[in-house]
Amino acid sequence: MKSSVLNLEQDPDRYKPICQKYINRYRFATLYDTTNKIPVFSAYIFTGPPPKGRPNPPWMIEPQLEDITNLPDMKVDKNVINQAAEADYNVKNKTIDRGHIFPCSYAPDEDTNKSTFTMTNAVPQERSFNRISWCTMECRVKIKLMTDCLDSNGKIKAYVVTGAVPSTNNKLNDQVNIPSLLWTAYCCYNSNQRQWVAEAHWGENKKGYAPKTVNH
Repeated sequence: MKSSVLNLEQDPDRYKPICQKYINRYRFATLYDTTNKIPVFSAYIFTGPPPKGRPNPPWMIEPQLEDITNLPDMKVDKNVINQAAEADYNVKNKTIDRGHIFPCSYAPDEDTNKSTFTMTNAVPQERSFNRISWCTMECRVKIKLMTDCLDSNGKIKAYVVTGAVPSTNNKLNDQVNIPSLLWTAYCCYNSNQRQWVAEAHWGENKKGYAPKTVNH
């Protein structure tokens, strides 16, 4: 993470902070790498899972990265330069998924759920890692957030940041960096224990790799 901060200072035109807006409301925040065309991280507040299951909206793009004025809301568009496009993931390589950074299953409502389907919140993930290893970790952490992260009013609340570490020279369709690993961390107040707690997980983006856990 230290190297990412240094790079941000040295090349501010490459790394773009985004307030992700959908249907006239800011949903979460992302720092985006316009060179590797993947997010450095997305930050969000977990207050409980969405009321319905996984939606199937079209994947959107971020107008703020394309100098489209007066259109701050994410939208469906194929003409992009500074971010990944739908076509970049339409390749014959069936071992790669377009994986969420801010998981749609962590969204508190249906609209925020749909807002996670933006190209600025996705990275290429090895399929079994995304669907098995990383998914299993996300489900286990979500249960902990719902049971342990209770504020002084007894409501679920956790601050979560999830990101990706780019590989040296591994690209999908010669356009989008395939990260070497993914990481996620959260902190919250546990009213039962009357203290703040934190936990982090990381895993290499490859088949058969089980994420590691760090507790504090």
